[in-house]
Amino acid sequence: MARTRLAVIFCSALLLASPAIAHDAEGAKPAQPLPDAALPATLDRVLRDYEQAWRTGDARALAALFAEDGFVLQSNQLPVRGRSAIEAAYAGQGGSPLRLRALAYSVEGSTGYIIGAYRYGNNVGDTGKFTLTLKRVVDGPWMIFSDMDNGNAPPRAR
Repeated sequence: MARTRLAVIFCSALLLASPAIAHDAEGAKPAQPLPDAALPATLDRVLRDYEQAWRTGDARALAALFAEDGFVLQSNQLPVRGRSAIEAAYAGQGGSPLRLRALAYSVEGSTGYIIGAYRYGNNVGDTGKFTLTLKRVVDGPWMIFSDMDNGNAPPRAR
């Protein structure tokens, strides 16, 4: 009986608070873009090579930026693993200007990450965001182990 009474009180309080919560959300200011993070040249190369391969629509060059066992995790798509599958996933994509910018990064030994934002063409502001996890062997180049991205716009109603 005490639990039922407590549940009724909790639900009533939640219902009474809902208009105040909704009002706060409506009055919230949109988030300001985060500033760029300056990357070391070896990490910046990954972003610039990605942009170039995307711009030319070169799926093979894009896949070559990934570790042999890398992943692509695109919005509304199943995960893809391995260079040949990544090349197939990127086939027919790209061919437009892409601008990648870093928001944060870290490197520890042979692993690292870049968190960033992207935009296409002449769009003003970021179109979406991404995370790249990176790995490298000894003193080799940084390779993308996983690339996860999603757009900033809400999904369209079907």
